[in-house]
Amino acid sequence: MDLAQQRLRVFAREASGISPLYEHLASRAAEDPEVADLLTAAGEERATGELLLAAAHRLVQAEPFHRLSNYYPSLGGTYGADENTWPLFRDFLLERSERVRALVATQVVQANEVRRAALLYPAVAAAAKQAGGPIGLVEAATTAGLLLGLDQYSYRYQTAEAGQVVAGPAKAALGLHCALELAPGAVLPKLPKTVKVAAKAGIGVAPADLADEDAYAWLEACVWADQPERLRLFGVASGVLRKNPPRLVAGDPVADLAKAADPIDVPLVVVTSGSGLDLVPALSALDRDSWWAAHEEREVRLIRVRDGEVSSTTLATTEAHGQRLVWQ
Repeated sequence: MDLAQQRLRVFAREASGISPLYEHLASRAAEDPEVADLLTAAGEERATGELLLAAAHRLVQAEPFHRLSNYYPSLGGTYGADENTWPLFRDFLLERSERVRALVATQVVQANEVRRAALLYPAVAAAAKQAGGPIGLVEAATTAGLLLGLDQYSYRYQTAEAGQVVAGPAKAALGLHCALELAPGAVLPKLPKTVKVAAKAGIGVAPADLADEDAYAWLEACVWADQPERLRLFGVASGVLRKNPPRLVAGDPVADLAKAADPIDVPLVVVTSGSGLDLVPALSALDRDSWWAAHEEREVRLIRVRDGEVSSTTLATTEAHGQRLVWQ
């Protein structure tokens, strides 16, 4: 119990200043032993405050006319957190305690932040330029493969020096916006209109099938409920990928990287975002010229593995979800 309450307190701090609704709910859940106890069904390793809030979001989705939905902008709610929010939320969860426990026992939080494609596009474009032709794109540690649509989205980078820098296909269904600042001494990157991708694959422990209604609903529930723009972008990106689904492989993104990469016979570019992985040994084992566009620890790096040699360049620092790049 103490661990569940501690995890909820940690999540409340993470949500502070970002999600008023989730900060409000998580901070109160941390002080409520009955509600916090629902999280113990997840087990020690997976028990996070975010998981409990995702489970609640999923259940509110299933009952969109419940009064609690008035506080969920993702469901059209317009109320801010007030004195009624917590009592409604508490009663809602405890009345459905078995369903909450079933969700937290079987699901994991799956982040699908398509805005991060705007952070990775310059790195992938640089890799494609070095490769000198079409590339094969692999997303390691994928869930739904949204970053594999990177070449199909359009980008608008707002700069102080040159106004808006536009990249990607002009008639893309999904447009992403990102602030682009220059570090002292840096110059604006030259971004191509297109990156030619000849093959795509994703690898993750449990890739999600966007065509599966239950899986899709859970991915929606993992988006914080008071961030409807993130939910909209997720929906549009999912629609793009459904038209031409990439090959997704279940496996360890490091140990089994070859399962995703080997069928690709063009220069290989692997992308990750917030994975915490070290792919250099796995890329070296492939014994081929390859690039890793890594958005990790709020940096974008381009790592090249060639003939046993590894080179790494830090291209930018970032905000966590894709709102801002500071070009180095």
